[in-house]
Amino acid sequence: MTNQSSCDVVVVGAGMIGAACALYAVRAGLDVVVVDRGPVAGGTTGAGEGNLLVSDKEPGPELELALLSCRLWREITEHRRPDNHRPPTRGHGLAPGLGRAVEFEPKGGLVVASTPGALTALTELAVGQRAAGVETVAVDADQLRELEPYLAPGLAGGVLYPQDAQVMPTLAAAHLLRASGARVETGRTVTGVLRGAGGAVRGVRTDRGHLLAPAVVNAAGTWGAEVAALADVSLPVLPRRGFVLVTEPLPRRVRHKVYSADYVADVASDSAALQTSPVVEGTAAGPVLIGASRERVGFDRSFSLPVVRALAAGATRLFPFLEHVRAMRAYVGFRPYLPDHLPAIGPDPRAPGLFHACGHEGAGIGLATGTGHLIAQTLTGRTPDVDLTPFRPDRFAEEAAP
Repeated sequence: MTNQSSCDVVVVGAGMIGAACALYAVRAGLDVVVVDRGPVAGGTTGAGEGNLLVSDKEPGPELELALLSCRLWREITEHRRPDNHRPPTRGHGLAPGLGRAVEFEPKGGLVVASTPGALTALTELAVGQRAAGVETVAVDADQLRELEPYLAPGLAGGVLYPQDAQVMPTLAAAHLLRASGARVETGRTVTGVLRGAGGAVRGVRTDRGHLLAPAVVNAAGTWGAEVAALADVSLPVLPRRGFVLVTEPLPRRVRHKVYSADYVADVASDSAALQTSPVVEGTAAGPVLIGASRERVGFDRSFSLPVVRALAAGATRLFPFLEHVRAMRAYVGFRPYLPDHLPAIGPDPRAPGLFHACGHEGAGIGLATGTGHLIAQTLTGRTPDVDLTPFRPDRFAEEAAP
């Protein structure tokens, strides 16, 4: 006899997005099982920097999602529950001290421009962001070093984004899963999506038996295309490789997340070629994290000395003191890239009962809370707080149709 159990929702993926989906689904009164073939945060989440950003989003659907997520992150870390959220019927909601536990730092982001032309473009972007609800503060060239005393001289100016923050991503995923009260089954591989005679989802097949449920959430990140294929639907998620360089622990010298205005263009680029732009930030634990690189090379995890050298060179241009600081290690991860740079969020009409929550590229940590909240709303038949039309999972199938 096949080993099987049942629940209301199976979430495939125990990374940051899966954890947030579980948290909000349980808070909505649903019985949730999270399943992952690896450990908690064993994929993209564990290789991330933990950024919660609005600064790198152009006005539009992703920025709207980022602003919702920003508010929800504050509620989680400050232990406030809005009146329109039902109390959890399972689990214990939000654990005391969660902000400290996940190393939440509301440090803000500082985007700097090296030339007057780059500053003009950055200022124009900030105007549009401000109209959409983002807090922005123009920073003149002579004010930059008041915010970041170790910043290189000669920059044209910048924009400060007070809403930007950071968490330690592995801790955040683990604590949100624990706070949710959902059952978590790691080391369990999903091998198929079960569907009834009419095509509706009725659970998943795993290497340890069936998990029966009327709803399955694909929160598999970079491997979201594989999970979608198990349900006989296509979702063109591709891996976009990135390296992060980690220095020795230091006294706090970098106060904000600091990055070049070029970073925004690199995030929005469709190029498969290597792109690097300097991103530097301190952490609560002391090391400085240095990014960012992007390239589409499949799931090649090979160490690339030229990429790491480019990261180091970009960082020392922003902060010259880093030239004398030791790099302790570098790690690699894969961002889940979709062709239009928007995640897939919501129900898939091609497989009733299948919901997608993947394809967030490098923004998944920051967008996790909003994504989980919206998925929970759709699972329970409520109207989502954000219009999900731009995030429809089947939008690529429509584009491919003759």
